Amino acid sequence: MSRLPRGLLRDVVQTLVLTALIFFAVQTFVGQPFQVEMVSMQRTLEPGHYVFVDKLTPRVDSYHRGDIVVFWAPSQSGRARAHPFIKRVIGVAGDTVELRDGRVWVNDTLLDENYVFSEDGAPQATLPYDASSWTVPEGQLFLMGDHRSNSVDSRSFGPVALGDVIGRAWLRYWPLDSLAIFGGSAQAGTAQPATTP
Repeated sequence: MSRLPRGLLRDVVQTLVLTALIFFAVQTFVGQPFQVEMVSMQRTLEPGHYVFVDKLTPRVDSYHRGDIVVFWAPSQSGRARAHPFIKRVIGVAGDTVELRDGRVWVNDTLLDENYVFSEDGAPQATLPYDASSWTVPEGQLFLMGDHRSNSVDSRSFGPVALGDVIGRAWLRYWPLDSLAIFGGSAQAGTAQPATTP
């Protein structure tokens, strides 16, 4: 059995090392795939869906209401930190988020949340857990799942630090028949006049 020429072996090793470095750089700074495991984002994201998480643009463009983000589970959630969560941004720094009569208000404006899980055309009520009003501190986000009765989110563990956010879910790519690009403004719904329902 003949040996590989020394030059060819060196080229193979260099190619493998370069490939590993590029993969590491892309995963660390640009983006990475994420598999949805829970039901807290139904019907926007179902268990088994894969999304591509954008880590690059949040470095130059802050998170917005309506963005879907992947973040490290807070210790208060009862999950190990190694297990990421995926939720929707409801409030950003300075916002006051309130839950009134099963609806979400941000800065005294009622959100029209067309993404909230619904059955028979009726959107699910958003009920408070530990509190019904929060002011989002600087450097944090208020996050909730779209399936409100099946989501452990900021209603129970409070706002999440930006440093714990991995990135913005940009593309749902698997299964192929669920292919979709997500955008904050397109997903955020519309604001209604501030009147008591």
